[in-house]
This record gives sequence, C-alpha cells and structure tokens, in this order.
Amino acid sequence: MITSRTALSCKLYQSLFSKSLLLLKLSPLVCTMSFTRYQHNLIAVCQMTAKNNKEENFQTSKKLIETAATAGAKVVFLPEAFDFVGESKEETFKLAEPLNGPLLHNYKNLAKHCKVWLSLGGMHVKKEESQMLSNCHLLINDSGDIVAAYNKVHLFDVDIPEKKIRLKESDMIEKGQEILPPIDSPVGKIGLAICYDLRFPELSLTQVARGAQILTFPSAFTVGTGAVHWEVLLRSRAIENQCYVVAAAQTGVHNKKRSSWGHAMVIDPSGTVIAQCSEGTGFALASIDLESLVNVRTTMPVWQHRRNDLYPCLAPGRSPQDLTSPPYYQFGQVQVLSSQVFYRTSASFAFVNKCCVVPGHVLVASLRPVLRLSELSPVEVGDLFQTVQRVQSVLEKVHNTTSSTVTVQDGPLAGQSIKHVHVHILPRRPGDFPENDQIYHALQNHDKGDMSKKWRKDEDMAAEAEMLKKYFLTEP
Repeated sequence: MITSRTALSCKLYQSLFSKSLLLLKLSPLVCTMSFTRYQHNLIAVCQMTAKNNKEENFQTSKKLIETAATAGAKVVFLPEAFDFVGESKEETFKLAEPLNGPLLHNYKNLAKHCKVWLSLGGMHVKKEESQMLSNCHLLINDSGDIVAAYNKVHLFDVDIPEKKIRLKESDMIEKGQEILPPIDSPVGKIGLAICYDLRFPELSLTQVARGAQILTFPSAFTVGTGAVHWEVLLRSRAIENQCYVVAAAQTGVHNKKRSSWGHAMVIDPSGTVIAQCSEGTGFALASIDLESLVNVRTTMPVWQHRRNDLYPCLAPGRSPQDLTSPPYYQFGQVQVLSSQVFYRTSASFAFVNKCCVVPGHVLVASLRPVLRLSELSPVEVGDLFQTVQRVQSVLEKVHNTTSSTVTVQDGPLAGQSIKHVHVHILPRRPGDFPENDQIYHALQNHDKGDMSKKWRKDEDMAAEAEMLKKYFLTEP
C-alpha cells in the first residue's frame, strides 16, 4: 500500500530497483514510508530466511545490503540470527564464530565497500573463555569498524512439552550484563536491543533517558506470537518512548523445527507504521525525520510529567550528549531554553543563570516540576544532590576556586521566586563580599526590582553552557 504523499517517490524507487530485485530473487519493497529529507536520513530494514548455511546467508545479506546502499540507505538493519539458524544445539555451537572470525570480517569489508552502516541484529558469538555463546547485536560504521556490541540481556526460555514447544536460549546463550548508551549514527542516536528485549519496556525507557532517538529490535519471532504481539509491541515501544522503532525480522521456514513471523517494519514516534516488508526476503526503505521526533516530544512532553515520586527512575545517571531534545525545559512558571542546559541526568538538569549573583552562578533543578524539596521522591532527592555534587566540582575547577555556596530557597518565605525546587551553586572567591553572609541577602534580591538591565543575553548564556558541557560528556 502506498500513501498519497509518498506515492511518487515510492514509484521512482520501485521502477529503479524492480529489475535488480527480480534478478536477486528478492521480494519487492513495501513503500509505506516518508521521504522527507530522505536523501540524508534513509534507512533500510531487512527481512530474510536464514538457514544453517552461513555462506548462502551471507550472499543473501550481501545482495540486500548492496541494493539498499544503491538506493541511498545510510544504515541497513539485518535481523537476529542473520548469520545462521542451526537445527540443533550441537550444530549451533559448531557454526558459531568469534568476533575476529571470517564471517564478521566479510561484513566489515562489505560495510566499508558500500559506504553504509550495518546493524547486524544478532550474531552467535563464540568466546574462548566460556562454553556458552553470546547473542550479539553489532553496529558497524561505514569504515568497517565495530562501534558497538550489545549482548542480549533477556533470554527467551519456553518449554511446553504438551504443545511440543521448546525454545531455551539459556541452554547455549550467556545472558548480557549491560545496557549500552545510544550510539551516534548518520541518522540519529541508536539504542540496541534484540528480539525478546522488546517485551521489557524498562530497557527502552532507560535508553531514551540516555538520549536514544531510534530503538532497534532485530528479531526472529515465532509465527504464533508474531501474529498477535509483534506489531502491537513495536508500536507500543514507539509511542511510549516517542522514538523511531526499527525491527528487522526473520521470516518463513528455517527448518522442520523452526519458522518465523517476518513483517519487518519501521514505526515513527507517533506509532505509525511507515515501512513494512512484504512476504519473503527483501527490504523496505524509510526516512528518519528527527525534526518530527522533536515535534512529537514537544507537543506531548511526557518526560516532564513522569511521577518519579510514585515509581522509580529507571535510567542510569549519565548525561546524554544531546541536550537539545526537548527544545526547552519547564522550570516552574518559566521555560529554560535547551541551549542553556549543560548537564542532565534521568531526574535532574543543570543550567546557567539568567541573573548571576557571582560569576559562574548556576542552578540545578528536578526534571519533574515540583514546588518543595519534600515533594521529591527519595530517588529524585538522591539524583538531585548527586548532580549538585558533580556540578559543584566542575564549577570549582572551571573558576579555579576551592569553595562554593550551595543553597536551596525552599518556599516563598525563603526567597523562592520560581515555583520549582532548585539548588543554587555559587563559586566563591576571596573578597567577593565584605561579609560572607551578605551573599544570602544578594541572592534573595538578585531577581527582584527592575530586571531590564540585569538579564543576560540568550547568546551569552548559550556560550557559557556550551563551554560547560564538555566537562560532562564522560563519566566522572
């Protein structure tokens, strides 16, 4: 099905590649996709039927990748078990390779040759130090380098003898122990996951809190669960996280014991399926429009509405490198431009001040808008003051001092003018006030009276924030 706004572009692509697709014996593209700025942000989501012949599987993937790259795709996504689907545990161990093996070497060369990024959605990786394998989602850049390797953290174990169903990944797969931070790519920040991870929304929420714009779920869903759950789960992850979701898929009959659902697709942040593969081997093209993503998050600012006082904050306390989404942060009755924010965690954000009592005076506030310190959850309180500690340490380094005034004006009688709990951090210098405690009088009155001459320019504040950001891009 082709939507009216994309019909012309889709027909152009179909006419251009239909002959090559027929020669490759691939299914035609399903062109339900947006082509806004497609020449810069085009991706290809692939579908295949891997079997126990690694060379044949590689040749199938190679044709998909080469054709998609010719079509203009910047990133090509392959499904879980792109390398092979074994017919037994013994065969799976025999066919598995280490990361420095010949199969991955071929894919790295292919990425370099085609000048395209590859998402290899689940490779059986043999490790010397273990009798188990890992199910590894690899991201390779267009220079042929591995930029990320994610080991699947949720393993699918089902054993129902009466239904003759037995799929136990834990028989041979070692459970992953880490959620990777999102990876910068030519089309946006990619969060890596695999198949069964789709059923655990906490993983995706964690990735988005760390800056993910694209969630990936390369899969080999069974026919039974795929028919009822596949699209519903994918669209749910897109909607609740306000992200693009890319789901490459295995399809068809792999062997007499195993069949997969297929229906590889791409979903936009509003939950609309914008590209989907038809039956058989093939790929679908879609455009990643990050401006649309920002618009969705701005008009439905769910991250600012989260009640972390009622349920725990899931994300690791690491600052995402991209602080520009959302375009502004709510701070009580006013808004702080994202350009003025220099650090953010899962529950707090730090930003430069519009009217400074001393040079370097900054603020740290909770992401969730609440009036009083007592309204924050224990998790939020911990995050807020850990953020204050780190910001204070950086400011003292930047301003070459060993002392700071750190204070909370908790309520209007304490001098609070913005109805949102926040912490003032003021680097101190010798002689900045004749009497040390005079700083509190200055703080109480610094934003009172005629402010027309006191407010700093937005561009000056943005420059200060940009300078401070570089101190927060890595873990402390």
